[in-house]
Order: sequence, then C-alpha cells, then structure tokens
Amino acid sequence: MTLSLPITFADGSAALDRAAHLRAGAAGLLAGAEARVLALAGGRPAIDLRGAAPALNWLAPADPLLAEAREAPVFLGLAGGAPCFAADVPAYSAEGPDPRLPEGVKFIDLRSVAAQLAPAESSIAATAKGVLGWHETHPRCARCGEPTAPDDGGWRRRCGGCGALHFPRTDPVVIMLVTDGTRVLLGRQSAWPAGLYSCLAGFMEPGETIEDAVRREVWEETRVRVGRVRYLACQPWPFPASLMLGCTAEALTDEITRDATELEDALWLPRAELASMLDGRHPRLGSPRADAIARVLLSSWLAGEADPV
Repeated sequence: MTLSLPITFADGSAALDRAAHLRAGAAGLLAGAEARVLALAGGRPAIDLRGAAPALNWLAPADPLLAEAREAPVFLGLAGGAPCFAADVPAYSAEGPDPRLPEGVKFIDLRSVAAQLAPAESSIAATAKGVLGWHETHPRCARCGEPTAPDDGGWRRRCGGCGALHFPRTDPVVIMLVTDGTRVLLGRQSAWPAGLYSCLAGFMEPGETIEDAVRREVWEETRVRVGRVRYLACQPWPFPASLMLGCTAEALTDEITRDATELEDALWLPRAELASMLDGRHPRLGSPRADAIARVLLSSWLAGEADPV
C-alpha cells in the first residue's frame, strides 16, 4: 500500500541522481562551471531565507567560505543535471550574524526547517548532513587506528596505514504503530518536550528481521505481545544516520508493564483522542513533529491506510 501523506527527507529523494559512476572523477566535476556546493557548519546547512519559502543556499566552488572546509567537498550527485557537493565548514563562534554569509542566509538546524523546504531540497540536505556527519566521526581506522582520508568523491575513507576502506553507515530503526483495532499504543521518553507522545521505536539488532525487531521492541518496552507486522514506508533520518522503518503491528494483548529505563509513560489512545492529539486540541497530549514518520503513521491509521492486515 502507498501512503497518501508525504514523508520528509524521503518524498523528494528521486530528484537527486547519486551518479555513483562519477564519484571517482568528482574533483573534475567540482572544477566545472555548473558545480554548486552546500555548506554546513556544525551540521547545520546554509538556508536562504530571502524568498517566499526557505531554500538551500548553494555556493560556487570558488566561494571564500569553502576555503575553510575541513576536507574536500563530498559529491552528492546530480540535481537538474548540475553536480552538487556538500562541505563541512567551521561554525562561527562569535555572537551575532555570521559575516561569511549574505544577509538573509543563515546556518539553521535541519530539524527546524526541513518541513518548510521543497521535498527535493530536504532530501538533498539530509544526504549532505548524514555523509558529512559520518566523516566527522570517522577520522581514524577502526582496524589499526591510523588516520583515514576521503576517497571516491567522499563516499568512503581510505586508511593511510593498513589500506582498509570504510564506508558510511546507516543504522536501521523500526518504528511501529501498534493497534488493537480501535486504539494505538503510544509512549514517551523523559527527555521529550512535556506532553509529547509518539510511536514506539528501537534499533534493530544483528540477525533480526524487521518483524522480529518490532515484536522484540514492543515486548521489551511495554510487555505487549504483537502478532502480525506489516512494513509501510521508510524515512532517512540524518540525526545522526538512521533509516526509520515504519510498520503497523497487531496487538495480541493490552496490559502494559512499562520498562522505566526506556519509557516515562505508555498508554493506549482511542481513535477519537488521537485525532484531537494530532490537530492540537488534546488537553494534555502533544503529537510528533510534522517531519517525523511517526506523524505520518498515526495520520495514515486515522485515514484507514495503516491497519496491520
């Protein structure tokens, strides 16, 4: 089944041709007249706020800001036929506007602006943030400890000591809408904003199928048994590098015994109350953010699109 609601970071992914066959020649593409570079500082992309809606702020490769980049720009692929790159530049430490950027352009946390970007641009920004974040945290070889350097257009790192190749990683996470047909099972973590409840979720473990992970996570966190599981959709989530695997799951039991180390609270929410939560009318429960796949799963269930059949 295809869900009717768009999923942030995933809905515009087809707009970027990753063009893996061009990565070895990325340096030559960067020198071309059509090349453009998205700068990120502290993981925050440069956003142009001067138009009717926020947009990515692309730079020419010769822009002085890019001379501060920690490493060579990563080749993201082709968008509209133009080679697109991303570069990690140091954050500006002083107070006030960043003088390296034009007025009306700012480095902004992607989570706060993603839903306002065009789908294609949010997908490109997610790719840029994910791969640059991986480079920042993998400066040394996991095998021998020697420094590594970017290779293949930024899509791998090569160890200068033992020659090992390292590739960007993505961590699969199951996120599930557990329902008994008339209610959904929601939880909240203590670190979340007051009143916020969402779908249960957790990282997959080695040797697990998606279905196994859904059943294990729900049991571990709430002691609710799950039967049928159905995969619905996924979302790249670059905070830092997860792939959210959205599923619906059939509850076989309904008694909740909460794991206090994982959840501050867990509850069953009837359909009518879920509707009021999602549209902001619930007196005490807040809903997941607009760019989260949890919001899509819950809204799709209300629309009759996400039952575990």
